[in-house]
Amino acid sequence: MLLVQWPKHLLHSLPGLGGCPSRVRVPGFAQDLIPSHFSTGAGESGKSTIVKQMKIIHEDGYSEEECRQYKAVVYSNTIQSIMAIIKAMGNLQIDFGDSSRADDARQLFALSSTAEEQGIMPEDLANVIRRLWADNGVQACFSRSREYQLNDSAAYYLNDLERIARADYIPTQQDVLRTRVKTTGIVETHFTFKDLHFKMFDVGGQRSERKKWIHCFEGVTAIIFCVALSAYDLVLAEDEEMNRMHESMKLFDSICNNKWFTDTSIILFLNKKDLFEEKIVHSSLTICFPEYTGANKYDEAASYIQSKFEDLNKRKDTKEIYTHFTCATDTKNVQFVFDAVTDVIIKNNLKDCGLF
Repeated sequence: MLLVQWPKHLLHSLPGLGGCPSRVRVPGFAQDLIPSHFSTGAGESGKSTIVKQMKIIHEDGYSEEECRQYKAVVYSNTIQSIMAIIKAMGNLQIDFGDSSRADDARQLFALSSTAEEQGIMPEDLANVIRRLWADNGVQACFSRSREYQLNDSAAYYLNDLERIARADYIPTQQDVLRTRVKTTGIVETHFTFKDLHFKMFDVGGQRSERKKWIHCFEGVTAIIFCVALSAYDLVLAEDEEMNRMHESMKLFDSICNNKWFTDTSIILFLNKKDLFEEKIVHSSLTICFPEYTGANKYDEAASYIQSKFEDLNKRKDTKEIYTHFTCATDTKNVQFVFDAVTDVIIKNNLKDCGLF
């Protein structure tokens, strides 16, 4: 969940407006408003990727040195992805297309721990991973990834292994965006947009993380709630009996209708629309919503999910949910959506102060 807040210790009051944030962008007043917002959602919904996009869009992106610091994470994500697929082959009883790949699998597990510890991708390990990824059995297991836990960026890294494994490799901005590191605690980001100085808080989405932050953000200006559309047929990493979409709905219900957030703008990002569009044609939405009778087509299925979340709002007469379909790894899409989100935040705060 991404939070936008007007920190109380930073606010002034416009004359006669009873404590509303001053220095909003209106004629005759200084342009120094500091909204802050937080992003939340269930684990792996794309919250942290949105925060990374803010750095790319509003802070000139990641420097070469900062990109270098993600090199070990890229390697770890790549190694963990292929290992997850190989482990799943045993559970799903899928054989290698070429029986000699079994030796490569043993090599993978023998070499991986040292490589991850040192943050490197040795040539022999890269060759092992390349041969495994090309195997028909491995590809068959990858196509069934909804049946086990696999990083969304697995194919992105594995398909580009030749570039990633080069000795002179430096992660690109897109490589950095695709990295997956579980968010623990609260991560704060600052940036400036439309003459406003934003504070954005990225809070952990796994169940064990939520109790650390839920009480901390009373009075925030806006909440950006991220939902992974593509998670409708997946289960939680921390509870394999719970569907990820159902978990997201439970969390959204608790946030949207929470007493701490009565006056907070709720912005719903239905994220990973690209993955959802690919998946919906061959994995039915009835896996998540048995009552669904529509077509397994992007527009109809996405609209149904949108309505399921918006229907959770118990204060429809006074609280509006602002929904956007997003692809967190697409910088242009995030830039367009965040521009619209910022306009909503400004409009709502002017309205609260009687200036709109």
